[in-house]
Amino acid sequence: MQKRMKLLKNQKGMTLVELLAVLVILGIIAVIAVPMIGNIINDSKDKAILADAQTILSGAKVAQANGEGKKNDEKGTITFNSAVLQNYVDGVTLADGDRVIYKLPAENATEGTWTVTFSKLSEIKKPTKYGLKEGSTSITGKKLSEALKGKN
Repeated sequence: MQKRMKLLKNQKGMTLVELLAVLVILGIIAVIAVPMIGNIINDSKDKAILADAQTILSGAKVAQANGEGKKNDEKGTITFNSAVLQNYVDGVTLADGDRVIYKLPAENATEGTWTVTFSKLSEIKKPTKYGLKEGSTSITGKKLSEALKGKN
């Protein structure tokens, strides 16, 4: 019995086979985990761009409440360009072509249609996941809400 106890106490370290087995297991885990983490990062970047677009839309609604925006009676729209929106959007940098267009409601309709044109929307990695076309820079307010709620 004492001889056996002595043998157990003398066993120090790992064999090469045990070390290789651990390395293989870690390699398999890394091969599975790295792409998943990459997808999570890309999804969070896409959601951040959509959240910026939502912030721009909210800024346009506040601008409308303050009586700002360029009204086009022929088309029945109000356009909020980047110069107007920048005063209502905090933390989002707008490009020159960024704008929000509000199409006034038809006679029998209660709501109009909001459309956000935001250049960074073209940077979304998986646009079809959010109901966008590849390279698109515009999204309606309704689609934007659905994309942020994850209904696509």
